[in-house]
Amino acid sequence: MYQYNEQDQSLINDRVAQYRDQTRRFLAGEIPDEEFRALRLMNGLYIQRQAPMLRIAVPYGLMNSTQVRKLADITRKYDKGYAHVTTRTNIQLNWPKLEEVPDILAELAEVQMHAIQTSGNCLRNTTTDHFAGIVPDEIEDPRPWCEIIRQWTTLHPEFAYLPRKFKIAVTGGPEDRAASQVHDIGLHLVKNDAGEVGFEVLVGGGLGRTPHIGKVIREFLPQKDLLTYLEAILRVYNLNGRRDNKYKARIKILVSALGVEEFAKLVEAEWDIIRDTETRLTDEHIDRIKGFFEPQPYAADAVDGLAVLGNQLEDDAEFRVWYERNTRDHKVAGYRAVIVSLKPHLKAPGDITDVQLDVVADLADKYNFGEIRSTHDQNLVLAHVAAGDLYNLWKSLNDNNLARPNIGTLTDMIVCPGFDFCSLANAHTLNVADQINQKFDDFDYIYDIGEIKLNMSGCINACGHHHVAHIGILGVDKKGEDFYQITLGGSSREDASLGKIIGKAIPQADVADTIETILQVYVEHRAEEERFIDTVRRIGVAPFKERVYAPVN
Repeated sequence: MYQYNEQDQSLINDRVAQYRDQTRRFLAGEIPDEEFRALRLMNGLYIQRQAPMLRIAVPYGLMNSTQVRKLADITRKYDKGYAHVTTRTNIQLNWPKLEEVPDILAELAEVQMHAIQTSGNCLRNTTTDHFAGIVPDEIEDPRPWCEIIRQWTTLHPEFAYLPRKFKIAVTGGPEDRAASQVHDIGLHLVKNDAGEVGFEVLVGGGLGRTPHIGKVIREFLPQKDLLTYLEAILRVYNLNGRRDNKYKARIKILVSALGVEEFAKLVEAEWDIIRDTETRLTDEHIDRIKGFFEPQPYAADAVDGLAVLGNQLEDDAEFRVWYERNTRDHKVAGYRAVIVSLKPHLKAPGDITDVQLDVVADLADKYNFGEIRSTHDQNLVLAHVAAGDLYNLWKSLNDNNLARPNIGTLTDMIVCPGFDFCSLANAHTLNVADQINQKFDDFDYIYDIGEIKLNMSGCINACGHHHVAHIGILGVDKKGEDFYQITLGGSSREDASLGKIIGKAIPQADVADTIETILQVYVEHRAEEERFIDTVRRIGVAPFKERVYAPVN
């Protein structure tokens, strides 16, 4: 992973010192609330319903064990002993004290972490596939490109005050695990007819009040032109994006208003001006960044552990189920990627305690070259575990409530914190997640149902990505009571689509029963080996709507 140089560390240290003085002056009454608001947002600090919330940047979801141990220590010292993994692979603390945030930022700086640009109308954390660098069908590891973008975007003076927040995602192969098509910019590594590797560029994706799937504006962009082309897009948006209405300020609205062809023309015209400027990448710079992402020192004899693994899978049924659900193929023979489930039964999805953070750090050192990845699905990944180590790793994860074998199933939910924490939320989410977990606690049943993506948001801002879930749940307020709108047929993957609303919102008490009804319709209509999403697309939402809203006899 990328390591700070002297300039990087100095920049972060200076930023901490600046914010410490800004906080001191605010608490002394020398800075008014509205001025301090902009300053704290630049450093990742929100004011939520019950306490401040600090969002810590995790560039493209990659951490080392030292950083994870520091997060564990910070949650003990400054919070309530847990942290939360977000859909942008960042880490949130829900209970820091405003006056102690500078101390937290100082401790983060000790391990090359910060909270810069995790909020505000700026370029946010660039995200990617949590299996980057290890999947067999990958064209190229996207993480070096994420790092190149990170360095370019960090404190970029021209793009510090955009019309609205701006998000970029990069994928390296045919599978899209980064929801790239619902980002402001999606970058897909592709090969042209000459076999050269470059980028397919999409713009205008996003969720919230007006969800859009991104549109292709360039089918092939040479690698050296990446930053100049991104700069051209940002300039067109910065000049033309609306600033009079925050609900119409995202680039998706501009692309829709202009039309994708006209938007692309404006970008190409701007790019013609800046294409050969100093921002154009050189081979030397690209190679230097790629050097930080060399393959791990894999053991040549790791394949020897496959025989032992085979016996363990045969002898222990519980281990076999976990292996089938929570591990994935690795391009190096004798290794697997392990998904650490942060969706334990009746616990807040995406939360991890200080003790669990320490455990994961220790296990990463012992079995995974000290590396930990956070995911868009609010889980963690240990990406390089030797086959012979899987059984002992599983036992340790299981002992610490981190091995629930539910990855890719109904209970592997993406859920925003909702009304319990967020000042923007209209409805609760965590108690509804509990309701769903209680209803669907039979693993045989949820395995039979198969792959399901269930996402839930507590408001229309869609932090839970409900629009692009197979089953989406949106909390709404009706005269002080929580109701929930259901959508079906969404996807954030390479077959990206927006879900369709099936009908009027339902009361909180009926959510789990409604999902059960939806699944009954699926079971009745599914073809052999057909996934839920495929059945919905084949038969439409009408049969589900008819059953859900059928009169009660």
